[in-house]
Amino acid sequence: MTVMTYGDNIGSSMLKTLEHDPVFRSIAYFSMEIAIRPEIPTYSGGLGVLAGDILKSAADLGVPMAGITLLYRKGYFIQHIDEGGNQQEQPVEWKPEEFLTLLPNEVTVSLEGRPVKVRTWVYDQVGQSGYPLPIYFLDTDFEGNSPADRNLTWHLYGGDQRYRLCQELILGVGGLRMLRDLGYRNIKTFHLNEGHAGFLTLELMREQGYESYEKIRDKVIFTTHTPVPAGHDHFSYELIDRVMDPIFVHHIKRMMGPEGVSMTELGLKYSRYVNGVSVKHAEVSRNMFGNAHVDAVTNGVHSTTWTCPGFAKLFDRDIPGWRNDPSRLIQALQLSDEEVWKAHQAAKMKLLARVLEETGQELDADVFTIGFARRAAAYKRADLIFSDVKKLLDVCSGQVQFIFAGKAHPNDEPGKALIRRIHSMAKEIGTALPIVFMENYDMSLGAVLTAGVDLWLNNPRRPREASGTSGMKCTHNGVMNFSVLDGWWIEGWVEDVTGWSIGPEPSEAELVDYDEMQDALDLYAKLEDKILPTYYHQRDKWVSMMKHTIALNASFFNTHRVVKEYCEKAYGTVFRGL
Repeated sequence: MTVMTYGDNIGSSMLKTLEHDPVFRSIAYFSMEIAIRPEIPTYSGGLGVLAGDILKSAADLGVPMAGITLLYRKGYFIQHIDEGGNQQEQPVEWKPEEFLTLLPNEVTVSLEGRPVKVRTWVYDQVGQSGYPLPIYFLDTDFEGNSPADRNLTWHLYGGDQRYRLCQELILGVGGLRMLRDLGYRNIKTFHLNEGHAGFLTLELMREQGYESYEKIRDKVIFTTHTPVPAGHDHFSYELIDRVMDPIFVHHIKRMMGPEGVSMTELGLKYSRYVNGVSVKHAEVSRNMFGNAHVDAVTNGVHSTTWTCPGFAKLFDRDIPGWRNDPSRLIQALQLSDEEVWKAHQAAKMKLLARVLEETGQELDADVFTIGFARRAAAYKRADLIFSDVKKLLDVCSGQVQFIFAGKAHPNDEPGKALIRRIHSMAKEIGTALPIVFMENYDMSLGAVLTAGVDLWLNNPRRPREASGTSGMKCTHNGVMNFSVLDGWWIEGWVEDVTGWSIGPEPSEAELVDYDEMQDALDLYAKLEDKILPTYYHQRDKWVSMMKHTIALNASFFNTHRVVKEYCEKAYGTVFRGL
């Protein structure tokens, strides 16, 4: 007689089966870029890394969600800095089949009057308890599409406005059609991570027979990320007439104003819930868009991903359960000073070894090391530290070394000029003040940098920093922030406890430029009077601050808390938990 075995727990077996069934997924998370791991180069920076971290936490917490993005066979770009400090860009080469699974499903999207085929690859992000969260990567590069259509999913943020419009139609319209083809019939919430996927509203309209523009609002939520006007996609009706399906054109013109389509306005207008990514950013967005209903869900990072091995081992031993519940990191005040310093020094040695390997420059482990790594954009002011070189040398010579990293967008000449300035300063004053620029800032380098430096520098023009998640990664490794009071730092800052501020406290005249030299002078003064004396002469206080930045900041600025907030405020869903 044959005996059927159902395993130790039939209920658990059934649960595992149901967890893979699209019918039981109620949330779809759309993002133009998603960063899961360095080997899958479908991201450029903060937006993609945040998306990946949110999906990782959703998997850890058992939230019934799926992620949707584009494949980008050529990635963003590989960065090389030549002898003159000029950024050179080269396409990324990677093989999706080594990391993703190709599915047989295929849908079409109408572009310029012709059907473009879209297929998808999937990556299962498995959470701490084994819960699988699928992430779908849409792809047009296969037989049956024209050469021009095949390359539509090659480049992240590449090409012209037409290329961008086609990509956003593939993401929004093609993404929703693909989800339906995969069996996702019960999605209650479509989460737009920025406005790039906003055209899914048109597909939702089509599904309901264009009955009511208002109905789609009940299904969509929208997160805006940038307070910089240039960061919001806008498409003219001349271009839309040329590219989009005529029926969609008719309805998008009725849905939006006469000046073309702002993807941010589309998200604002047709979402039941809208949020900025810090308390300050929500305030700036309300003023910027004249929308009083922009809420705040301050960003975080995925704690397990961004905690370096030394601190992870220490937390595993002394703060059990922190991986599943990062709020427990508030217990970091109880950690041994000696063990905290030991974990940090191990991370610092790993960073300096990588610097030596990649640049040939040997930095000193006993010298205070400041890190500045983010997108090379003018408003982030990577060169603020060089405002007064004589003063900088007076304060820092022999006591400080700098590590910079960051990519400028290929079309961003001011951003490229910043990189040249850093390169030039390294040559000019590098003997007295070592300055290193590391190429190809990505997840891998970001993890080593945010764990291994002694201080994280952040000095954008206020109020243009929506959040600034790199500094949150630092907090998980006991690295203090030295930052302008903007974005998340307004919420995380406790002077001389979790780090230090730069410049004046926020005022009501937020969009009025202020004296940038004031920021530079404050930066030099705090380095000279507070930061360097504490590091070199008050080690006990420094380590106490390291523990406080973990306890007060890492325990809150994590994506487990972010996902729980979305569930409560926007998704209206419960999750399995752990």
